[in-house]
Amino acid sequence: MTSPLLPRAEASAYGDLPSPGPHRDAELHALLGLLTAPRTRISTVVVGHSRDAASRSAAAAFIEAWRTRGDRTVLAKVDWPETAASWLRAAVRFTTEEPDAWVVAAAPLGWAQMSRRLRHSTNWDPARTYGFASLGDSRLPALAGPATLQGMRGATAEGAIWTIDRGWVTHQVTAPSAGDASRGTL
Repeated sequence: MTSPLLPRAEASAYGDLPSPGPHRDAELHALLGLLTAPRTRISTVVVGHSRDAASRSAAAAFIEAWRTRGDRTVLAKVDWPETAASWLRAAVRFTTEEPDAWVVAAAPLGWAQMSRRLRHSTNWDPARTYGFASLGDSRLPALAGPATLQGMRGATAEGAIWTIDRGWVTHQVTAPSAGDASRGTL
């Protein structure tokens, strides 16, 4: 049995990954929109976050907003360190409950390690996982490994949507509103 951990040399090949910044209202609103869109049927979530201040704050803001939407439940809140021996304990806590979805606020490297452990050791489904802007980094799918994060979605700081598909982070281009004066010709 091989370890799912990302070797240090491999992680350092991607350079310094940014620390999560404070979440924005547009980001939180877009993330909530993804989870409450018609036909999603998501009412229970598990929220996970790294231990940095921005991720803790984003997770707390999400939990508060989720609970105020009526008939919505947070089954658990799980945190993990940026470096760990295996991430197994956090991975088991993250998946013990059977939520409709998982919500993640984390630094990219720690989430890459955690998601590798989740895929290796649990029944976690990345297609039912939603993340804050810090996880929309194009290096994340490469760090996590082939198909580890396939289908994960999230929101950018500006409120746009990102998706991980076949190893790429793609961003949904939002159409300008009818009253947008900045439109021009191409």
